[in-house]
Amino acid sequence: MVSKTSNKFLIKILSLFSLVRGYNIIFIIIAQIVSSIFIFSGYHNIYKVIFDLNIWLIILSSSTSISAGYIINNFYDSSKDLINRPLKTFLEHEISGSTKLSAYIILNFLTLFFSLLVSLKAFIFFGIYSLGIFLYSIKISKYLFLRNFLSVMLVITPFFAITVYYKNFSLEIFTHAIFLFFVILVKELIKDLENIKGDFTMNYKTIPVVYGEKWTKIYISLYVFFIMGISVNLIFNYEIFMMKYFYVISIPFFIAFSYLLWKHNNKKYYETLHNSIKTLITLGIFSIILRGL
Repeated sequence: MVSKTSNKFLIKILSLFSLVRGYNIIFIIIAQIVSSIFIFSGYHNIYKVIFDLNIWLIILSSSTSISAGYIINNFYDSSKDLINRPLKTFLEHEISGSTKLSAYIILNFLTLFFSLLVSLKAFIFFGIYSLGIFLYSIKISKYLFLRNFLSVMLVITPFFAITVYYKNFSLEIFTHAIFLFFVILVKELIKDLENIKGDFTMNYKTIPVVYGEKWTKIYISLYVFFIMGISVNLIFNYEIFMMKYFYVISIPFFIAFSYLLWKHNNKKYYETLHNSIKTLITLGIFSIILRGL
């Protein structure tokens, strides 16, 4: 009896972790800490950042607001996800609708509470951010083109919060942000190709569904070309020290990426391309450490 109860509780925890995409939240926390130390703070002092309570409150505000966003998004995408990701969706169905709603409210409350401890401006910032996530989930995600751009903006906004905190608005930071923006945008478009079956079945108006795979690949290729141009700009025009090798590696990566994109037309390879982009983003975050070397 105790064993069954323990197993059920464990499944609930795993379901909740999957629902809020805990692995993404952990990654975002690490990314915010690393970028705070080696880019945003400007002084590369790990102790000064680690012992700054406000930074941790901003990171907590980011984590809780993003987690709440994943929950509200689950309400509107569950039917589509049942086709595209059946195992993940079945696991998340272990959490009842009322529990999801309660978790959503609590997480948004925590977001506002943590941000208010930083400042009134932070409170307003994260209040607008949480509202933006809500509006995206219930309305904006249905608009072609705009949905992809706003989705990426919502992903990188927590990093902008740290930029505002440190008042560091250098051109280098802006260039890194543009690179990240378009890499994530490519990832989202690949994800749309990967999910085309479920999106088509549920009548979701994504670029692959409306314009087809060929035009989506042309669209992606334009962004890939732009990304490689930004890489060259960062390599030759900024003092980013050892971090430049990440951007050097990214150029042949995207050449190979483009080749595979045009060579194959099935979900298996789209998943591989999607995972390769996630790996590149992970390497990019940890390459920030090289900027201090």
